[in-house]
Amino acid sequence: MAGLLVLLGGAGGAGGAVGAPARSGPEADVAYHGRVALHGAQLRILLVPENEGPAALANATLRLRLSADLADRQELTGGCARAGLREVMCETGELPPHGRGRHIGLALRLKEPAAEAVVRVDTWWNGGATDRNHANNEHVVLALDTGDTYAF
Repeated sequence: MAGLLVLLGGAGGAGGAVGAPARSGPEADVAYHGRVALHGAQLRILLVPENEGPAALANATLRLRLSADLADRQELTGGCARAGLREVMCETGELPPHGRGRHIGLALRLKEPAAEAVVRVDTWWNGGATDRNHANNEHVVLALDTGDTYAF
């Protein structure tokens, strides 16, 4: 299912995502909150998608872009799919107004240990909804190879 969402987001344009022109669809304010930790070649990401309303979304697709290459083999959480050497896409599940989607936890393996990794989080597809506040769904997080957790 996540692969289908990725294809729809990529083939049909941004669909109300980052940098897309204003749409006439419902208005929803998608936000992401979470944590990132890097230890050697292991990058852990835990995030929760939220919808600050006013309209509900049946689903959305978030994109994670990394500054380091992923290892060839990954065991991804259900609803997530690899989208390139440094990208993973995940569906959020239903986002009710003023509610949360499913918790998404990823333990990604990098191709080789890194001293640091930059993780970029944004919305790839949101069903054509208008989102006027990108400050809460576009994040750039620098994680150092300390095992410490960095919140966004």
